[in-house]
Amino acid sequence: MKQYFPVLKRSPLFAGVGDDDLAALCDCLQAKAVLYQKGETVFHRGDAPCSVMILAQGSLLIQRDDYWGNRSILGAVGGGEIFGEAYAAPDSGVMENDVVAAEDSVVVFFDSRKLLTVCPSACRYHTLVIRNLFYAVSEKNRKLVRKLGHMAKRTTREKLLSYLSEEAARQNSATFSIPYNRQQLADFLAVDRSAMSNELSKMRDEGLLTFQKNHFTLFK
Repeated sequence: MKQYFPVLKRSPLFAGVGDDDLAALCDCLQAKAVLYQKGETVFHRGDAPCSVMILAQGSLLIQRDDYWGNRSILGAVGGGEIFGEAYAAPDSGVMENDVVAAEDSVVVFFDSRKLLTVCPSACRYHTLVIRNLFYAVSEKNRKLVRKLGHMAKRTTREKLLSYLSEEAARQNSATFSIPYNRQQLADFLAVDRSAMSNELSKMRDEGLLTFQKNHFTLFK
């Protein structure tokens, strides 16, 4: 577990936790690391998780397939990010989506029951971690609102410009990378891949942007 401490320390869940206390917290929360191969499912829709998770290595996709196999990608999980926090509370229901490894990934699980209950030994930072969890849930809600903002746009171009503009602002750079390949980006924005690729080519020809795979540069 110790090899993952550097990425755990970067996670919002452990913001403000000292080096000497992280190991004690991991013991208190019964942390365990699990390796998933690319394409392997971490959670299926309908599973009832009893953990809050942090991605220590790799990347994950949160997705849903309908009855006919049409896929929607709701988001991506990167290194150090928390997921599953919406299901931390008791009786919070089952997973609404699948969580799949986009590459070989390591997930660290923390017992949500231990997390939400301050232990008898009163770990110095346990209350802080509970507060951090609340902030993490709030941030996920804001991300969902931003995604809905992209989805509300009428055309493929408007959806692309909305999403790419947000990523440039979030990464504070006109040159940035996104966590999706072409098909995944189309699934995320709920647009046809061919139409999206054509629109990207048009915007490149118009001098609005350049791209190479999942790397973009925007121009004013």
